[in-house]
Amino acid sequence: MPVSLDHIREGLKKAPPQSLLRDVDIPADFRVQIQEQQRINEMLSKLDFKGGPAPAGGLYGYEQQRRLFSPTESPLMQPYAAFSGGEFLTIALENIIGRYLGGRMLSSLSNEERARAEHAAREEVDHEIAAYCANRPDRDSIRICQSSTALP
Repeated sequence: MPVSLDHIREGLKKAPPQSLLRDVDIPADFRVQIQEQQRINEMLSKLDFKGGPAPAGGLYGYEQQRRLFSPTESPLMQPYAAFSGGEFLTIALENIIGRYLGGRMLSSLSNEERARAEHAAREEVDHEIAAYCANRPDRDSIRICQSSTALP
């Protein structure tokens, strides 16, 4: 027979290997929660994007300007009348450049800030893991305490 009863008896006499689930009942002592996105969502939820941009001076100021100074009787009292054609073109170009190039610069700064925040978070987690492992008597059997990221 290809199966030997002697080999089976020897295998049953050996102590079973430690289970990988032996520490499942130990509750976690810490947790990680990233709150930056929550803060951004809270700020954006307070903004109203439905109404469109308000004119200078508000809606009531615009209505008052429109009624007091009609465009035909006093053209220099109209919005943007204080600017010449060249000045108006300069303002429009500055706004267009700010709109399209400003977003790219802002996103690059945002990416740098995100990388800095991730690095700081990793350092904080490593420090907390090291502190956690230092206080545990069974740290040799805890997998995270054996990794190279845990500080001595």
